[in-house]
Amino acid sequence: MRSRRVTNFFLALLLVCAGLVASFAVATTAPAQAAGTTGTDTTTEPTATAPYVIPDGVTIGGVAVAGMNIAMAGATVESFFSSSLPLRIGTKQVGLNPATVGADADIDAALLRAEAAQPGEEIPLTVGVDPALLSEYVDSLAKRFDHPAVDARAFLSHMRPRIAEGTRGQQIRKTAAKNAIRAALKANRRFALSIPLKVIPRHVTKASFGPVIVIRRGSNRLYLYKGSRFWRRFGVATGQAIYPTPLGRFEIVVKDENPWWYPPNSPWAKGEKPVPPGPNNPLGTRWMGLSTPGVGIHGTPNSSSIGYSLSHGCIRMYIPDAEWLFNHVNVGTPVFIIPQ
Repeated sequence: MRSRRVTNFFLALLLVCAGLVASFAVATTAPAQAAGTTGTDTTTEPTATAPYVIPDGVTIGGVAVAGMNIAMAGATVESFFSSSLPLRIGTKQVGLNPATVGADADIDAALLRAEAAQPGEEIPLTVGVDPALLSEYVDSLAKRFDHPAVDARAFLSHMRPRIAEGTRGQQIRKTAAKNAIRAALKANRRFALSIPLKVIPRHVTKASFGPVIVIRRGSNRLYLYKGSRFWRRFGVATGQAIYPTPLGRFEIVVKDENPWWYPPNSPWAKGEKPVPPGPNNPLGTRWMGLSTPGVGIHGTPNSSSIGYSLSHGCIRMYIPDAEWLFNHVNVGTPVFIIPQ
C-alpha cells in the first residue's frame, strides 16, 4: 500500500508540473497575437514604397542616367559637367576647366524633369558662361600660342650655303574661338575641340629663296648662289691687313646706283672731299651697302687691285661685274664673308 501511495503521489506531482509548464507557454505566446485574431491568422506588416528609378534611355545634357535614382543622377551629371574640355590648338592640346570661364549648369531643374521623364527622353542642360572670363581666357591662349611666321634662312656648311626651311605662323581667331567654346559648354560636350586659327604664311620659303653671296676673303673670290645652287664666281679685292674686311654673316641693306663717295671717319681718309658720280668715283657706278658700318660691295676704277687685299675694308669688283651683280641681288640678300 505504501509503494502505491508513493507512486500516486509522484504521478500527481508530475501532472501539476506539466500544468505549470503549459500555463507558462500560453502566457508567453499570447501577446504575439493581436487582439480579436485567432491562432490561424497569418497577416504581415505592409512593405515601404520602392525608390524612384529613372527610366531606360533617359539622358541629361547627353549624360546617360537610366536606372539611377535622382541623387545618383545629379552626382553623375555634376561630375561630367565639371570635367575638362580638351582644346586642340594647332599641334598642341590643353584642357579647359569650365569654372575658369564661369560656366554654370542648372542641374536641379534638369533633375526635376527627370522625375517625370518618359523612356528615351533627352533632357537638355541649361548652361551659362561668363563673357568677360571667356574673353580673358581666349586672350591668354593667344599669348601662349600665337606666333609669327619664320622665313627660310641661309646658313653655311663646308663654305657653301644651305637653306633651312622656316615655319608658318598662326593666330587664334578670337571671336570664333569664344563662340566655339561657348557652344561646346552649352551642349555639354567634352570631346576635343579644335580652336579656329589664322595661318600666317612665310614670305620666303626654301623653294623661293633668292641669291646668296659667299665672299672668300683669303682667295679674293665672290661666289653667287641661287639658294644653295652655285650660280657665278667673281674676282674681288678685299681689305688690307690694317683695314681687314670683317668676317661673319651680313646682308645687303642698301643699293645705290651712281653713288656719291663720302670720306669715312678714318685716318686714311683725312682731308678727302666727297666725290660725285663719274669715272673717278672710288665706288664705281654701283654700291651695295652691308649691315656693318662703312662696308659694302662696289665697283672700282682701280681694276688692278682686283685679286688682292688692297681695299680699306670694302669688297671691290670690276665695274661691269658690279653692275651685273647689282641687277641680280636684292636688299636683304645674305652675304657670308669667310676667311678662306
